[in-house]
Amino acid sequence: MKTIYKFAVVPSLPEPLKRLNDLANNMWWAWNFDAIELFIRLDRNLWEEVGHNPVALLGRVSQERLEFLASDNAYLHSLQTVLARFDNAMTNGRVFKHPDGDNTSFLVAYFSLEFGLHESLPVYSGGLGVLAGDHLKSTSDIGLPLVAVGLLYREGYFRQYLNPDGWQQETYPDNDFYNMPIIPVLDQDGNAAKVYVSLPDRTVTIRIWKVQVGRTPLILLDTNLEENSLDDREITAQLYGGDLEMRLKQEFVLGLGGIEALKKLDYSPSVFHMNEGHSAFLGLKRIQDLMKSRGLSFWEAMEACSSGSLFTTHTPVPAGIDKFPPALMDKYFWKYRDETGISRDEFLGLGREDPANHDEPFSLAVLALRLSDQYNGVSKLHGEVSRKMWKKVWPEIPVEEIPIGHVTNGIHNRTWVSHELGNLFDRYLGPRWGEYSEDKNIWAAVDQVPDAELWKTHERRRERLVGFVRKRMRQQFEKRGGSKSELNLAEEVLNPDILTIGFARRFATYKRATLIFEDLERLSRILTDAEKPIQFIFAGKAHPKDNEGKEFIRKIIHTIRQEPFRHSVVFLEDYDMNVARYMLQGVDVWLNNPRRPLEASGTSGMKASANGALNLSVLDGWWCEGYSPEAGYSIGHGEEYVDLDYQDDVESRALYDLIEKEIIPDFYTRGRDGIPRHWVAKMKETFKSIVPFFNTNRMVSEYAEKFYIPADRRWNQMKKSDFSGARNLTAWKGKVKANWHEVSILNVKTKSNEGIRVGETVTIEVELNLGHLSPEDVNVQVLYGGLNPDGDLINPCVQNLSLTSSDGSVSVYGGTVSYLNSGMQGLAVRCIPSHVGMSYLHETGLIRWA
Repeated sequence: MKTIYKFAVVPSLPEPLKRLNDLANNMWWAWNFDAIELFIRLDRNLWEEVGHNPVALLGRVSQERLEFLASDNAYLHSLQTVLARFDNAMTNGRVFKHPDGDNTSFLVAYFSLEFGLHESLPVYSGGLGVLAGDHLKSTSDIGLPLVAVGLLYREGYFRQYLNPDGWQQETYPDNDFYNMPIIPVLDQDGNAAKVYVSLPDRTVTIRIWKVQVGRTPLILLDTNLEENSLDDREITAQLYGGDLEMRLKQEFVLGLGGIEALKKLDYSPSVFHMNEGHSAFLGLKRIQDLMKSRGLSFWEAMEACSSGSLFTTHTPVPAGIDKFPPALMDKYFWKYRDETGISRDEFLGLGREDPANHDEPFSLAVLALRLSDQYNGVSKLHGEVSRKMWKKVWPEIPVEEIPIGHVTNGIHNRTWVSHELGNLFDRYLGPRWGEYSEDKNIWAAVDQVPDAELWKTHERRRERLVGFVRKRMRQQFEKRGGSKSELNLAEEVLNPDILTIGFARRFATYKRATLIFEDLERLSRILTDAEKPIQFIFAGKAHPKDNEGKEFIRKIIHTIRQEPFRHSVVFLEDYDMNVARYMLQGVDVWLNNPRRPLEASGTSGMKASANGALNLSVLDGWWCEGYSPEAGYSIGHGEEYVDLDYQDDVESRALYDLIEKEIIPDFYTRGRDGIPRHWVAKMKETFKSIVPFFNTNRMVSEYAEKFYIPADRRWNQMKKSDFSGARNLTAWKGKVKANWHEVSILNVKTKSNEGIRVGETVTIEVELNLGHLSPEDVNVQVLYGGLNPDGDLINPCVQNLSLTSSDGSVSVYGGTVSYLNSGMQGLAVRCIPSHVGMSYLHETGLIRWA
């Protein structure tokens, strides 16, 4: 039946309850349990039925119930208390202080393909989206000026269920935006705000929506509009759905449509943060806009735009990068090339590690690298992996000098800490632990928490987890038409009083969910120990096209249906943020065993730590930085293997050994009062050493210090005097690149490499021919230090040499170095371009070695 008129129906709230609508439409409630409790008190059963969605709840709760609560003094008092906190957080929260003083132009635009804020807003798939959601919550907490941009998916990511054989199945229920905490953005005439992007032969209309995340706005783009073709309406249908061309169209809409949406809403960011390469097309759009508005050339506009751009990579392997064949890029960007005046080879070279390799596909990550001046991985180890991974982009640069830094991920503590534990922290640490979670001094006070009180709080969470699992298992069995024995099993599965280990994450094969099942006989003995038993809870989704990951799930299901696993190992279907909270807040140990170094960071273990669970993990990702024997357990010592079967054998045996010889004794060694003192000491050390660092308040502050503030300064410098900074730097780079072939190091003079004593000063003199360049255009450096067996320098010291003479054809540089260690030492000499306007040492990628 064709609809002739559409309109939104809103809840009819009594006057005393009207501001419940304000709370429901700001995601602030999602990390403040007293606000959540207000919605639960409206109707507990309905709260569960609507998937913890307060907007849907307000629309469905009975008018009779609303009228009753409108005259309930206790409820109204609670409401006013929460509203006072909410209003104070919105108007008097922390203020971010720009080091340059009052900088009203400072604004970060944060682009991500997914955002995980809460299970009631299912436009996320996993860690990348949840990290993005936590990023926004912390920008609100610390008052950092930021606007986020993403896509609003009609079906979101898939819902998971298992068939009787244990094989993952997917469903895609539609999201009802009008019954979600999403606000339709209207234009000045009261109509839906829309922007437009041009695809090869048509224009796509995009509607703008907004999610308010505390003080931080999240702009979401929606193409499911009647004025679009059926194909174009599908662009924002599914997260990570469709084929390669659909992925390109999604990223086209995110990048180009996102920039148009920011302009439509009068946002003028000075910094653009690309959370993964999915949004890299935004750089192309910004370049085009600057060319039109300021008359810049493509390369001048690119210089200006890259100055204020940051690219964060989350991927440790090339296979995880979006790459498109040249023909597909031609289809969608031929018009862009014509309008901007760059050649096909120049355009495709922007997305190639080697621009001269015409067989190389177009990589979104490489495009993001080329259109940014700042780059980072998401842990210290991942920064090292990324520098090696992207070495071809800077082919002659030593790996350790490739300009990819790192900011280790974190979590939003208020979101993930259980409310029982949060209440305990309020009493002993004070209420500032959430808003100032990066303050080590606050967490030092955890020693004041009585061991018994902390342990009892944790045991209550484990009991809640077991109750949740039993209810969830019964629902799973009922959906599959389970037998009476299966339904009875659901009522008895797990034990709320024994050591509980959790494993929940995306079922990618490198994460090795099945490692614990390598030796079933040994695992059986561990599980069924009469005095010291343990149990496992698994959850997670495989990508719909990842049959190997699905086979891992199927293998686990078949194994745990057997005795003796039936009562002590469970798999929870349809993993989402709600399941994650129950597990992370209730388990004793969080298991993580990826193949190093394939875990870029990982954040689930941080969430477990914030709830006092101890991590049992391979030294990969964040755990390389977080691990200490006083606060968790390490599987191995950071080894990497070529033979993967051998690795699985070694590390599974190490895993069993740790559980049997360390974890079980630590957990079950109790005092006369039944408290595992040594275990509780590890929990407290976790709170003191891990939680203050691995949180998004620290992470966002670090982004601001390392990247946002420098990018803001550089952008402002570039745009001064009608972008003279960008114009001049582009002209200089053009001159250097055109003449670099003339630069040669003619001679290096130094004392013989024989007979140098420790501490002795060595004089170095370097003669160069700079061709048409001048000494002001270059920097001459000596690198010196110890050598490895292959004769290469190891972590060399770098020292600039000074110009001593220049006669127009030969320039002479000199200096001295001192060797502080004995043994085989060496030195190298190089010449690199140098300009005060460059953002980092190797920005040109040019280098000449002696």
